[in-house]
Amino acid sequence: MRPSRNSTFSLNLMYVPALLLFVLFIYYPFFEGIKISFTNWDGFNPSYSWVGFDNYVRMLEDKNIGTVIRNTLIYGVGSTFFQNLIGLLYALLLNQSIQTRGLTRTIVYLPVIVSPLIMGYIWYFFFQYRGGALNDIILLFSDKPVNLLADPQINILIITFVNTFQYLGIAMVIYLAGLQSIPKDYYEAASIDGASPLIKFFNVTLPLLAPSITINIVLNLIGGLKLFDVIIALTKGGPGFASQSLSTMMYKTYFGAQDAGYAAAIGNLMFFMIAVISIAALIYFRRKEIQA
Repeated sequence: MRPSRNSTFSLNLMYVPALLLFVLFIYYPFFEGIKISFTNWDGFNPSYSWVGFDNYVRMLEDKNIGTVIRNTLIYGVGSTFFQNLIGLLYALLLNQSIQTRGLTRTIVYLPVIVSPLIMGYIWYFFFQYRGGALNDIILLFSDKPVNLLADPQINILIITFVNTFQYLGIAMVIYLAGLQSIPKDYYEAASIDGASPLIKFFNVTLPLLAPSITINIVLNLIGGLKLFDVIIALTKGGPGFASQSLSTMMYKTYFGAQDAGYAAAIGNLMFFMIAVISIAALIYFRRKEIQA
């Protein structure tokens, strides 16, 4: 029995509140941000002037933008790589019949429910120069503490590590669900053919995990490329611009320098970069799913 026209119309009306919320909180801010990027608005004064593409030209000439883009890519790609690698290893381990499986899942996933800002401060108290737990241990064997968070070569790796530590539980859960959905018949057939565990992994497990890999990589890329809270908690983007991402640079430009127009241009660059990278990754791994 086909639904009546009235019932279909009533069902469509139920989409209206969600659509209005989407327009109000997604589309309107997005297009407003594009508009602001063509102005010299300071973020507070009701009056402003149109400056055309000046903010985008300024961004191209900014000597710090290259460092910030590089950091953003490190946070995004680095976190994605390690979250997927470690998350998959945990999933393979917890897919076995071990006594502490439930407890281990809980422990690995627990950091996900903690606020990223709080997680950043927890690790800040571990790495901080004065009174940090790591330096307290180092001082037992040395006379000088180390200021890792002020080292431009190290603090980026620390931020990537903290972000990986917090969210690898999501990757683990998704991979675990993918592993448990693989029929055991495939493994039994591979065993009859004399396949080793390594061959089973690369020829059975990995191809059938392709949808889980796609989901994890796209989610991890989006999360890593827009990383903000952990950076603010650990280094505040310093020293200078050494550990800033596009999101922290946008925040400091808007609220610190009161330059909303330039901040909006940076935000649009971040949106474009995340969209291009995540969509490209989605298309690439979707094709791999079909081939698998």
